[in-house]
Amino acid sequence: MIQPIDAIWNNRAENEELVLKPFLVIIFISLTTFAQSAPLRITITEGVIEPLPYAAPAFIGETGASNEVANKITELVKSDLFGTGLFREVPKSSYISEIDTFSSAVQYSDWKAINVQALLTGSVLVTGEKLSVKFRLFDVFSNSELGKGLQFNSTKQGWRRIAHKVADEVYSRITGEQGYFDSRVVYVAETGKKGSRKKRLAIMDFDGANSKYLTDGSYIVLAPRFSPTGERVLYTSYETGTPQIYIIEVATAKRTVLKNRKGTMSFAPRFSPDGQSVVYSLEQGGNTDIFIMNLRNNSSARLTSAPSIETAPSFSPDGSKIVFESDRSGTQQLYVMSSLGGSAKRISSGEGRYGTPVWSPRGDRIAFTKQSRGRFHIGVMRVDGSKERLLTASFLDEGPTWSPNGRVIMFTRETQGERGVSALYSVDVSGRNLKKVTIRDGGSDPSWSPLGK
Repeated sequence: MIQPIDAIWNNRAENEELVLKPFLVIIFISLTTFAQSAPLRITITEGVIEPLPYAAPAFIGETGASNEVANKITELVKSDLFGTGLFREVPKSSYISEIDTFSSAVQYSDWKAINVQALLTGSVLVTGEKLSVKFRLFDVFSNSELGKGLQFNSTKQGWRRIAHKVADEVYSRITGEQGYFDSRVVYVAETGKKGSRKKRLAIMDFDGANSKYLTDGSYIVLAPRFSPTGERVLYTSYETGTPQIYIIEVATAKRTVLKNRKGTMSFAPRFSPDGQSVVYSLEQGGNTDIFIMNLRNNSSARLTSAPSIETAPSFSPDGSKIVFESDRSGTQQLYVMSSLGGSAKRISSGEGRYGTPVWSPRGDRIAFTKQSRGRFHIGVMRVDGSKERLLTASFLDEGPTWSPNGRVIMFTRETQGERGVSALYSVDVSGRNLKKVTIRDGGSDPSWSPLGK
């Protein structure tokens, strides 16, 4: 059975039989754009992907000053690819051929002999504070280059981002999908003991590197959310003692508050796909409803009016619908309505309580938190509520956020015990490749940025 990679991913996420029954599926990575005769393959057996074997000889340093940076870039690219669970590096000790210069001819037979299917080569030139990185990717079994070589230019300090960009390009050329390595995550950094914990807004690269604080920790912050461009962040602050929504500029840390009626509490904000509006929850008179504010003129409109708690709204990628959580049925469940308001349709139907829904950037699924039988789960379902699948289970998993390409979910996991340490984890949308994100503090409430430009 041979299918395009996207079809396999969708079937694995939507057809439980593919996960439960023994099977052997070969993912055919369509590379017809490059007119290849023997496309790369990834094998899935018993629901486990057989990683694609590739080689990445150390990028060539064009000058003595370039060697250190070249090695760091090579290692970070390999780390990005390994972290997906889709790639397996063939060790250097197995090499028959060496790559001495960027323009070296590839001896395909030597790489085939050690079962390398994809070969990545590159060069690095450091001139003062300027950095130039070139790379090429080869399909070994078809004896051809996979796309054209590319060159990225930056400052020497920008080497990490260049490495992520190279990894994104490799991932994209082999899978046919957008990568997610050149992205950032905003989250709540947590330090101190439970009950007196300091919570600061922080931002980092997707892999936990380059973390920095955006707020000073003198007040509690919650639920940060990136704008569609990644330049601004919405969050809830207890700076005045009452929850209010702020917008902070990532580059300058300049803040503005979303004005609401006196005596109300606003929280759980999220940008619209065009970045011109904010949908959020507003509590007044003992009732919590969903509102939307136009950021151009600060006008607001009420979208729900049920005598219940409506919160955690999230737009569909086209902006036409909103998914949210509500206890209007007596328990916490998920509903979908028009972004203009009006009637809402319940989409969750399983046993337990559902919350923190977020629409996939691909538009095909909704991720959520589920509490059932004393356990918390991160799950996904189709936008109509069908094909629900639970990806994790623990003492406390909550608050999912999607990677820019809709293939990975990051979330908060809290361990059991007095300390109650929160950490960030990620998991593939298929339920594979669960891993902890390395950060310097405890962390919660992650929000993934769009891909860098």
